Amino acid sequence: MPGYEVTESRLRCVHPFEAAPAEVRLLRRATVKQLERWGMSVAADQVELLVTELATNVVKHVGEGASATLILEWRGERLRLEVHDKSQAMPSLSTAGCDEECGRGLHLLSSLALDWGAELTSAGKAVWCEVAVGAGRACLRVERAVAALEKYQRSDYALSPQAKAGNVVLEESAIELIADLLHWTAARGQDPDDFLDRVQMRYENEVGAA
Repeated sequence: MPGYEVTESRLRCVHPFEAAPAEVRLLRRATVKQLERWGMSVAADQVELLVTELATNVVKHVGEGASATLILEWRGERLRLEVHDKSQAMPSLSTAGCDEECGRGLHLLSSLALDWGAELTSAGKAVWCEVAVGAGRACLRVERAVAALEKYQRSDYALSPQAKAGNVVLEESAIELIADLLHWTAARGQDPDDFLDRVQMRYENEVGAA
């Protein structure tokens, strides 16, 4: 199952997949849906093509059925796409040792992406590329939430033994922050349930308008 985390003003989503043509199609769709959830202003067709090339490269040069992982990471003005597999055979733009179709795929990465590369990992290798993104309203909302939660989390460190042990995550801080806001709402004589309803309505309106 895909994993999702927000940390250090960064959005990151992990999609394990099996190297097969049908999986590549599903991976493309999952990528576009994830970017929509993040509210990113980015050319979906371009990202779909890059995901296709990265994943298809695993099918063709590692082997159909091989286990691999796609990682989407947004940070600042760039979206990074990484595909990890268990082969240590490194790709190259050079035609030597690489068939014509492989060369076309790598030249496509080079032409569409701001930057690309490959690196060895402890389990195999990772091939990555980066594209420019614009921060849509939802993306700016997430950035603002991360900044607030990090500040909130730091203020709670001195009081929480769990924090000193490194076990507190942003999700837990979000729950604590929302609970505090509900207490604040009740202290002002307002109905916390009504407050949550208004927040949910605002969120749904913004998602629907995205």
